[in-house]
Amino acid sequence: MYKEEELNKLKKECVNCKKCTLSEKRNNIVFSDGNENAKILLIGEAPGAEEDLSGIPFVGRAGKLLTKLIEECGFSRKNDFYICNTVKCRPPENRIPTDEEKKLCENYLLSQIKIVNPKVIVLCGATSAKSFLGNKIKISQIRGNWYKLFDNIDTTVIFHPSYLLRNHSEEEGSPRWLTKQDLMKIKDFIS
Repeated sequence: MYKEEELNKLKKECVNCKKCTLSEKRNNIVFSDGNENAKILLIGEAPGAEEDLSGIPFVGRAGKLLTKLIEECGFSRKNDFYICNTVKCRPPENRIPTDEEKKLCENYLLSQIKIVNPKVIVLCGATSAKSFLGNKIKISQIRGNWYKLFDNIDTTVIFHPSYLLRNHSEEEGSPRWLTKQDLMKIKDFIS
């Protein structure tokens, strides 16, 4: 109950947030989805149009693919993951959030991580990875690797499902195949 209460308080703060211009045109803040007691916390980039309307992260085409991949690897999105983004409001035209926007929203994200206290954090996509590992990284070179971030929590990187929508192949070595391998490593890690 403690986690739920703390996250609800934090969500109310987000609803009232006017720290940056993203708040001016949002329909909803996109706070989280999933289980606050999950061992896995996934951090995406930013809400898109469908997320802004629903208030739930990863519900568009990319989100449906993410859910499919999660389930194919034996996870339940609802039970095994807590999902959030680097920013809580949709950037115009689905552009990448600026460093300033991410910085202004960072305390909300860090508070979510602290409250959920996951065993593993998954940085989903280049924007999320660059937010915490530096702007010069190449996701194709770091995905699947493990890092100690956020007060020593085991953290890994996967391709963003929007990238996978443009790469349909599931052949060995393809981005979709690699993503499934990365998700299976996470499953092994938390078992």
